[in-house]
Amino acid sequence: YLSVIENVLIPIHFSEVKRNKIRTKGISPKEEAIRLLSELGLQQKEIHEKKVTELSVGQQQRVAAARALIGSPEIILADEPTSALDENNSMRFLDLLLEECKKNNSTLLYVSHDSRIHQKFQQSISILDYTEDMPIAEKTGKEAVECSS
Repeated sequence: YLSVIENVLIPIHFSEVKRNKIRTKGISPKEEAIRLLSELGLQQKEIHEKKVTELSVGQQQRVAAARALIGSPEIILADEPTSALDENNSMRFLDLLLEECKKNNSTLLYVSHDSRIHQKFQQSISILDYTEDMPIAEKTGKEAVECSS
């Protein structure tokens, strides 16, 4: 298995665009990986050298977040990215994600059942907004929607 740093750097190996975006910042890919990990509360060097499988689920999720952000992608698709994080780390991640998107002019599509965070976004869409006129078996926001034809 890869170390935490190696894991975050995976996208750099496949994308010259990502490598060039990091170079324009005047830092190395490894320095950028360390910066992102530190912003997500994983600043300890001993964590960077661990295998990802040795981390908690919440730490693994933060490593995945750093991997998604490295190289300033144009679009980020985030499906429940904070589900295994405590509230403090969840808000830290969300703030970093929004800051990185703004700084890099990235588009973010964020999917979550956590209704507490919708105010952090310029636009929020609820699946319930599009099911009002449909027969629904149960409308809890977490259950599958059952429609009749």
